[in-house]
Amino acid sequence: MALQLGDTAPDFTAETTQGKINFHDWIGDGWAVLFSHPKDFTPVCTTELGYMAKLKPEFDKRGVKIIGISIDSVEDHKKWADDIKETQGHAPNYPLIGDTDLKVAKAYGMIHPNVSGGAKGRTAVDNATVRTVFVIGPDKKIKLMITYPMSTGRNFDEVLRVVDSLQLTAKHQVATPVNWKKGEDVIIVPSVKDEDAKKKFPGGWKAPRPYLRIIPQPGK
Repeated sequence: MALQLGDTAPDFTAETTQGKINFHDWIGDGWAVLFSHPKDFTPVCTTELGYMAKLKPEFDKRGVKIIGISIDSVEDHKKWADDIKETQGHAPNYPLIGDTDLKVAKAYGMIHPNVSGGAKGRTAVDNATVRTVFVIGPDKKIKLMITYPMSTGRNFDEVLRVVDSLQLTAKHQVATPVNWKKGEDVIIVPSVKDEDAKKKFPGGWKAPRPYLRIIPQPGK
């Protein structure tokens, strides 16, 4: 069965560039972003890994750990890091999972479950589906999944924006509107009736329609 939002993220034990981890234990009580790559020494992914290293302090501020995975060995990951630093200005400062037996990729539906063999001899084209981002909450549930094509670099600023929304909406009974950014107005969710909303949000709200109740972001 394919993973769905709200499913428990598959747990696993794996070697990484920062040592052996048990995934759920590694996440701990915080949030995590797991993002995958089809192959080491590929051009688009080189830019992505470098940008994520640059962006890591922003994820740190939000209590979010980041971890990458590629269908290659930890040794190859470490060699690739030199290229990433030289070309992007930032080497990976987060763990990269070695998944030479494809077990993690298969568990997360990032490669066909019937694929046989290991990473050796496989190409980026063979692994084309391994281009996914998962955001996982403290409850180890999957909160976001985005899958990209090989030719399109991911927008990790957008992943950070979604994390802001997920963390806010997990704490307050609100939703975030189109193109929302941290600090902007939000929407009271329909499940909160007006009587309860008056208690939760005593400052009141703007309502261009009865179902569209707009308030300043809570907790600013």
